[in-house]
Amino acid sequence: MRRFYERYVGYLTAVCSRYVVDRSTVKDILQDAFIKIFKGLDSFEYRGEGSVRAWASRIVVNDSLKSLKASSKLRFVDDLPDLPDEDGPSLPDVPPSVIQEMIKALPDGYRTVFNLFVFEKKSHKEIASLLGIKEDSSASQFFRARAMLAKNIKAYLKEHE
Repeated sequence: MRRFYERYVGYLTAVCSRYVVDRSTVKDILQDAFIKIFKGLDSFEYRGEGSVRAWASRIVVNDSLKSLKASSKLRFVDDLPDLPDEDGPSLPDVPPSVIQEMIKALPDGYRTVFNLFVFEKKSHKEIASLLGIKEDSSASQFFRARAMLAKNIKAYLKEHE
């Protein structure tokens, strides 16, 4: 169990941190997730290294979403002005850590939908079902998150010319 923990704690912390910003909440979610993982190992069907990581990841994502819903932090922003739909800037000059911080700074609803769509490869239909929202709302939240990130990345690039 210790080797499993040491091997995956960093990765699972990063997964959880994509959804939950508060560090102490991330620790609580990970503690509960590792308990679920260890209790569920006997029912897990091993299909290679990737299957363990994907399974553990799914548990952490689900627990992160439950935490957001339970704490009423998962709010969807509809009152912002429309942001232009434009191709985003090129990312090679932006460090991944800066992009991660920009994603963390998104409003909770934007960040959650963005992460589920981009990192978890969920469809808007799946996201809507997971979050209890309409499919159109999921697509709208993603569009706005993407536009906000593009705007922030452009500002970063301009500042660091």
